[in-house]
Amino acid sequence: MHIPRSERRSVSSPFHGMIPGAQVYPLGQIDLPITFGDHANFHSEVIAFKVVNFLGSYHAILGQPCYTKFMAIPNYTYLKLNMLGRNDVITIGSTLSHAYLCDHEHYELTTVVINSDELPELRNSVTLAVPNCNGLTSLSAFYPTEKTKVMEIDPIDLTKTVRIGTKLPAK
Repeated sequence: MHIPRSERRSVSSPFHGMIPGAQVYPLGQIDLPITFGDHANFHSEVIAFKVVNFLGSYHAILGQPCYTKFMAIPNYTYLKLNMLGRNDVITIGSTLSHAYLCDHEHYELTTVVINSDELPELRNSVTLAVPNCNGLTSLSAFYPTEKTKVMEIDPIDLTKTVRIGTKLPAK
């Protein structure tokens, strides 16, 4: 994209889901202007993208922060993305065959990476999450900061419970 490295800001937080069981530290973050629609009806916003140092089947992934900024509503059943434009609703869509081709390309790329010499190098660039004794990852698990009390939420099924803090006000 010929974006100078000086435009890239540092990022200290990792993200998950790219490599199972691992967290990835991006090389940085860049802001790019994104526009949906056409000249008669469009919506533009600046979106922050994290930059990674490995091949992927997608050039950019739009997630919840992008949907929130555009106030867009994805419908995964119909493969549509709706948002308000200046004059009307903007609908971005795809086809089932195109979605299948993207998934197939992602599968092929993942298979090539797993079977190549690149995987050990990729493993060295990520931090593996360390499991604790409960089978949860200590980097992503939540722990109560104070004592909790178990409350039943279904009088018929006593296995359905929720934990609440014991220092909450009575209200």
